[in-house]
Amino acid sequence: MKKFLGLLVFALLLSGCDDGDMVLESFNFGTATIQKCPDKQLLFKTSNEELLLVNIPASSFPNAATPAGQPTIVTISGSNSVLYRKYNGAVTGGTICSVVPPSSPSVLKEWTAAQGGKIQITSTERTATDPVTNVTTVVGHNHQIKFINIQFVSSDNTFVFEEYLFGTYQTSI
Repeated sequence: MKKFLGLLVFALLLSGCDDGDMVLESFNFGTATIQKCPDKQLLFKTSNEELLLVNIPASSFPNAATPAGQPTIVTISGSNSVLYRKYNGAVTGGTICSVVPPSSPSVLKEWTAAQGGKIQITSTERTATDPVTNVTTVVGHNHQIKFINIQFVSSDNTFVFEEYLFGTYQTSI
């Protein structure tokens, strides 16, 4: 009986060991602003060695305010994607937007959003008032981008964000 109990305790200890895999529970982009590549429809945020990238068509951003409670919904699919990368050095817009990717920094880990998650876009008008005529006109839109039920998958693990505020992207008319 003592041998059986000892074997059971040993098996429990082995199953409770940490294998050292990198576990990501949240993103930390602080106050990083959304950037856009000049010649590509890539929106991204960087923070030191981290990148969070959204690739959706420009047509996903309406040229009007979305009605209250009726945001634009974009489903993650082959043509709409979200990507998170961890690099071995600081990453910049030049790294992301260059035609030929630089050799450094290198990608250490990559998670892609699985199909089926949602990108929610709530758009509001940006206005300006002419000081001479006192006429207010719409000059652009603010698009609040939020991830809803997105599952990120890598070669060895997954994690889910039920809700994550990516930030506000501005467009001009």
